[in-house]
Amino acid sequence: MNLDLVIFDCDGVLVDSEVISCRAHAQTLTRHGYPISEEQVLERFLGRSMRQSIHEIEAELGSRLPDDFHSQVYAEIFRLFATSLQATPHIAEALTEIATPVCVASSGPPEKISTSLNHVGLYERFAPHIFSAVQVRNGKPAPDLFLFAAEQMRAAPARCLVIEDSLAGIEGALAAGMTVLGFHGGSHCGQGYGDRLLAAGAAAVFDDMRQLPDLAQRVAAEVAG
Repeated sequence: MNLDLVIFDCDGVLVDSEVISCRAHAQTLTRHGYPISEEQVLERFLGRSMRQSIHEIEAELGSRLPDDFHSQVYAEIFRLFATSLQATPHIAEALTEIATPVCVASSGPPEKISTSLNHVGLYERFAPHIFSAVQVRNGKPAPDLFLFAAEQMRAAPARCLVIEDSLAGIEGALAAGMTVLGFHGGSHCGQGYGDRLLAAGAAAVFDDMRQLPDLAQRVAAEVAG
């Protein structure tokens, strides 16, 4: 391929985790006086870091959430992961067909990323090339995380392909000067979600990981051309 790097988001791309994470986030926020549904969490905060989400919520509340709020949310997420988390269907087969170097660039903290990938047997496929928003100043939709991943992997941004499921992720990838494909095959993606990813600037959208190798080849040909 005429690509230097394929960058994968984790939640909603490698693992079908967004519904689980949003449920845990909504339950914990509601318990602390900020009533919100998992659907509202999904709409407002999908693809963004917990740090950014909390900053907005505390501004609306006019008060701080508990110091251990992060820990409470992730304790509930990990509890649900243990019984419910699954890899995105066909992701392992798709990865075997991609010869280009790959990495992960996720808004989640390192512990969540590693827990997710280990649970579904994908950690070794990516380690140690796993990057988190905690390593940069600004999370998605800023380009910082994508540019950091490219720098660490010694890849030119214009020769990077990003696989994202969130509007924030697509915005960040484009701001980094990268090509991005929108994946809308997760259980959190409702009708018309693929159209929203296209409108946000995805070069193409797909809902089955078996489509990814051919799409990546197409992008590589366009980069070369």
